[in-house]
Amino acid sequence: MDSLIAIIGTSTAIVALAEIGDKTMLLAVLLAARFRQPLQVMAGILIATLANHALAAWAGVALAGWLAGPWFQAGVGLGFLAMAVWTLVPDTMDTPPATSGRQALLVTTLAFFVVEIGDKTQIATVALGARFQDVAAVTIGTTLGMMLANGPAVLLGERMLKLVPLVLVRRVAAALFALLGLLILVQISWVAG
Repeated sequence: MDSLIAIIGTSTAIVALAEIGDKTMLLAVLLAARFRQPLQVMAGILIATLANHALAAWAGVALAGWLAGPWFQAGVGLGFLAMAVWTLVPDTMDTPPATSGRQALLVTTLAFFVVEIGDKTQIATVALGARFQDVAAVTIGTTLGMMLANGPAVLLGERMLKLVPLVLVRRVAAALFALLGLLILVQISWVAG
């Protein structure tokens, strides 16, 4: 049970920190401001994240099982180090989606699912799935992290973005990614040595 809690906690922390200031968080603020229907926007974020991150965690577990061995684990570790660097780069959103307020849930679900493809948090979810080999726990944790980061964004909108020191949050998230990557690489060297 402790490892399940650790997997969920690690997944939640990494994704919540990585999500702050990310383009999907900016999308959440935009959709909340446009639709002024926070419950529908939050439900859309939840549905999209559950679907996207379940697939990402499954892909990570499948890849790890298929490519088990020190080289793959080294790749996962290096992937986390690359995520640490990528997290330091701020995201911007190019253009707002053109939609009507009556379709807030559907638009949010579709927009979030598509925008999350190839995003830092999705790639982190693949890496977490590969690392922990638990689709459900990683999906729960990463989804919780997305909701923790995006819930206040939806409810507080642009005011929150002015209060949160995004540079500090990006640095903390980058440090967590780097720490996890280094731990994996150290673990591999202990096993090999």
